[in-house]
Amino acid sequence: MPTHRHFMIYKPYGFLSQFITNQKKGGRHKLLGELFNFPEGTMAVGRLDVKSEGLLLLTTDGKVSDFITTRGKVEKEYYVQVDGAITFEAVKQLQKGVEIGFDGKKYMTKSCKVKMIDTPNFPERSKKIRDARHGPTPWISVTLTEGKFRQVRKMTSAVGFPTLRLVRVRVGDIALGEMDSGEVKEVEELI
Repeated sequence: MPTHRHFMIYKPYGFLSQFITNQKKGGRHKLLGELFNFPEGTMAVGRLDVKSEGLLLLTTDGKVSDFITTRGKVEKEYYVQVDGAITFEAVKQLQKGVEIGFDGKKYMTKSCKVKMIDTPNFPERSKKIRDARHGPTPWISVTLTEGKFRQVRKMTSAVGFPTLRLVRVRVGDIALGEMDSGEVKEVEELI
């Protein structure tokens, strides 16, 4: 039986969470294979959109990927920098669930953990984020067990505080820790 391999990476801003793309747009996106020489059959466990960064797990084991993304109800924690002084009421709304658009329909997000946090110490992003001269840009932590397309961004916009920067810091028990943007670590197991 073949031995599977597992990786954790700090996906940089501007990278797609995939190894190949069928997009025919003029601007070429950066792909995960540019960060490391991954073995054949490596797949991303879930995705982070091109503007998001942080912890992304990769594996050659489809069963592990399926468990984490669909059946395991595995927590995913994000640190989110928002535009404007987010209110206690907005945090409460996010915790209870908010209505967002998904696949052309209205979707009510499940209740989740949300709290205000101090500014984390992340590597500087390749694309500059507007600074506090244009208003406050506080950080919140959002922990979900679901993961619809661009869900966290849609959630913060729904309560009036659009996302400026989004960094996934944890998937289950695996944490981003002190990794640098673009860094890849091979790990024994993911779950």
